[in-house]
Amino acid sequence: MTYEVYAIKYAEQTARVRGDNYMFDDNHDAPDPIDFYMWLIRGEGRVILVDTGFDAAEGQARGRPIRLDPGEALKPFGLQPEDVTEIIVTHLHFDHAGGLHLFPNAQLHLQTAEMAYATGPCMCHDALRFPFTVGHVVEAVQRLYSGKITFHDGDSEIADGITVHRIGGHTKGMQAVRIRTQAGWLVLASDAAHFYGNFLHGVPFPIVVDMQDMLDGFATIQALASAPKLVVPGHDPLVRAHFPAGTAEHVTRLDVGPLTDPTL
Repeated sequence: MTYEVYAIKYAEQTARVRGDNYMFDDNHDAPDPIDFYMWLIRGEGRVILVDTGFDAAEGQARGRPIRLDPGEALKPFGLQPEDVTEIIVTHLHFDHAGGLHLFPNAQLHLQTAEMAYATGPCMCHDALRFPFTVGHVVEAVQRLYSGKITFHDGDSEIADGITVHRIGGHTKGMQAVRIRTQAGWLVLASDAAHFYGNFLHGVPFPIVVDMQDMLDGFATIQALASAPKLVVPGHDPLVRAHFPAGTAEHVTRLDVGPLTDPTL
């Protein structure tokens, strides 16, 4: 059993430099844009969304205007937001959980450690709190009280051929997703590695709660994949250059493997 996997780009930020994306970078003021994605897994009659992006109001508030509403971005797949019944939430930062309210019928898959982190004493620190938006966290809590969260502790199976793995580092409950595809085991790193350069060269991303977990996680996500080229970083525009285009301009197909090897 293999699955189709797609990266769905809904926003970008071009006014960004390497110092925003890589710690200890000598060329810290060089331009280095970032893309914002969510991902779709489908096969065997199941459709699973990985993360939800953020909406126009959140983009306006944070100076990151979206190109496409996350719900609208699913139209090439014949899906409406109400059709989505399962969402793997890799972590609760605004750009990954900012669209939870758009998918009211979805059961969420979340690491126990992430809920504890986003609602616990770590949020007393401005530096750890700023990538979260309280309304998104409240939405997750409301899902909990509605019986619409399935918690996972560490490694866990979502379905045959789809597993989640707590990596940590970026947040306490940061999780990656491993999927069996025709190209082999594909890993959606999400923010366990924002860019190819983070995990390929062992260079941390600046937003981090546990540096050792982040660095150890770079090795873990590569070990989970059949090959390093099948690790898909969470925000790198190069994903769209290495993997083939999907059926719409904002869609990239991942399960067939890259056209060019990003690790070379």
